[in-house]
Amino acid sequence: MPDTDPCKLIDAGVNLASSRFDKDLPEVLQRARQAGVSTIVAIGCDLKSSRRCMAIAADHPGYAIATTAGIHPHNADSADRQALAQLREMVQHPTVVAVGETGLDFNRNFSSPERQRSVFSAQLDIAAECQKPVYLHQRDAFDEQMAILKDYRQTISGGLAHCFTGNLEQARAYLDLGLYIGITGWLCDPRRGQELRDALAYIPLERLILETDAPYLLPRHLEKNQLAIPDKRRNEPVLLAEIAAYLGKIKGCSRRQVAGITSENARMLFQLPTSGA
Repeated sequence: MPDTDPCKLIDAGVNLASSRFDKDLPEVLQRARQAGVSTIVAIGCDLKSSRRCMAIAADHPGYAIATTAGIHPHNADSADRQALAQLREMVQHPTVVAVGETGLDFNRNFSSPERQRSVFSAQLDIAAECQKPVYLHQRDAFDEQMAILKDYRQTISGGLAHCFTGNLEQARAYLDLGLYIGITGWLCDPRRGQELRDALAYIPLERLILETDAPYLLPRHLEKNQLAIPDKRRNEPVLLAEIAAYLGKIKGCSRRQVAGITSENARMLFQLPTSGA
């Protein structure tokens, strides 16, 4: 097991609705708890997965699980008026702490750019109406996404740039809008995380939030025999402490400091209880 901290961690991004957790979710949650992860934010990417996250939270009352509800840009083409109406109702549920995962993704264009823009704006409207933060996805669409977000700067109640992998200029643009930056195991990848590592030297801890994005983005700096998980190809919340330690080395502070500050950031943004399970 990775070394644990007395300060509890919040994993602000786990895809608990993924089928890769179907067989052993209770064990996944137990490993996370033992590593000091007191609270998990489960990510919804469409109506089905958002409902699934809410059901998981209800089925595990002994673990602090909050959820998001949203429509990922990949799924925008299937988001008709009825789906958006259902989403508006869904985000009123007490376990839902943010609207999303939403945004723009022009990398693969699984949904048309035009429809992505429309559904993204509709979800920003919902977030503004409900006064819940937005949970943002972006890939190869930074300038256009920023242009849309600027129109909502005065109406949305903050948000998270989920799984941020960009540079310092992009990070500062998000920060200027009052958003937090989500840091994942991408940080730990020697092959492709250098631009992010360079940017983090200049971003204050008070604006960062930790997330694993599990089961994806397994921290690549760890050898397989260091992974405190049975499936060495799957990321889990138990490894959030390793991301915190890696970030601490960059920021010149302890993992405990990283855990305390980033968890408090998540608590404030998502209006989470002051203590986890």
